[in-house]
Amino acid sequence: MGLTGCRLTWAVGNAEVVAEGGKNYVKLQGTSLFLTLGPSSVISNDDDSASPLHHISNGSNTPSSSEGGPDAVIIGMTKIPVIENPQYFGITNSQLKPDTFVQHIKRHNIVLKRELGEGAFGKVFLAECYNLCPEQDKILVAVKTLKDASDNARKDFHREAELLTNLQHDHIVKFYGVCVEGDPLIMVFEYMKHGDLNKFLRAHGPDAVLMAEGNLLTELTQSQMLHIAQQIAAGMVYLASQHFVHRDLATRNCLVGENLLVKIGDFGMSRDVYSTDYYRVGGHTMLPIRWMPPESIMYRKFTTESDVWSLGVVLWEIFTYGKQPWYQLSNNEVIECITQGRVLQRPRTCPKEVYDLMLGCWQREPHMRLNIKEIHSLLQNLAKASPVYLDILG
Repeated sequence: MGLTGCRLTWAVGNAEVVAEGGKNYVKLQGTSLFLTLGPSSVISNDDDSASPLHHISNGSNTPSSSEGGPDAVIIGMTKIPVIENPQYFGITNSQLKPDTFVQHIKRHNIVLKRELGEGAFGKVFLAECYNLCPEQDKILVAVKTLKDASDNARKDFHREAELLTNLQHDHIVKFYGVCVEGDPLIMVFEYMKHGDLNKFLRAHGPDAVLMAEGNLLTELTQSQMLHIAQQIAAGMVYLASQHFVHRDLATRNCLVGENLLVKIGDFGMSRDVYSTDYYRVGGHTMLPIRWMPPESIMYRKFTTESDVWSLGVVLWEIFTYGKQPWYQLSNNEVIECITQGRVLQRPRTCPKEVYDLMLGCWQREPHMRLNIKEIHSLLQNLAKASPVYLDILG
């Protein structure tokens, strides 16, 4: 926008809007709302070329009645317009490399074993895939099918395949390629033996261990929780370095493999399997509000900083053995709490240093939150001070 080093002000209602140093913010009664624009920033309504700056009164957002529309979050007596929550990372053409080569896998090399789940897009299966790795005749994979065969769905499918091909990291679920011979279209991912992290945490919490009786279930230790947390942070450092914003980071969207290996991924199933984690707005929009910061709920603003907020909530999930954030509150009550500045309480098993880190993720002003690299470094240091024993999985 070419605003670095200069300051512009103009009036919106009774508020003063300031553009300074590449940032837009609203100044009101001594407070400032920052809307940082940059390569890692996603304003998620394609029709909005600028941040939706509404008149602010006493800390609440008050758009005109014409802006509310059928898909709106209600905060008290105020309607906040919202948009469709994306299935995965924010995708733009500028983020795709022109020379991306997506591997094509022959349909006869994929043998479906059993269904793992179903999402709005289609089903996910456990499968055997032949001739995929030179060192192995066949390997187990997770196969995501595309139910909708419309032209737009096919374009999105191919764009997502190119995006996923470019994401290569030890803590991002590995994408092998696609099968486009006939229908349904198929994406092939690595199979993570122990499933999603939320289910895993619940299975290794104190309640599950008590219920297991004779079975050899062991409770997760603090050092193992830190080991899990620093792996997720490492994956998020990588995504931020690639200028990708996840927008739905939660333990349900992380997967667990052997030896407590954890990776970030999202097969899009969680909106059905974990439907209570999402707030349905206007019949089709699904928002993970319990993991969202105020600016994402109120202003449709998704950035690396909003992912940092979500990472803080993921830490809280880990140290509560997979409890739902704000589990005692309804969705509308959660929206009230978050927009009024309340935060989750320290979990009983959580060290003070980790809770301080969570609080650093939950600063109301996005620019005041901890940097993702700082978070990873702090978690690494805490994990090193508390050695991990990996005999939990057997």
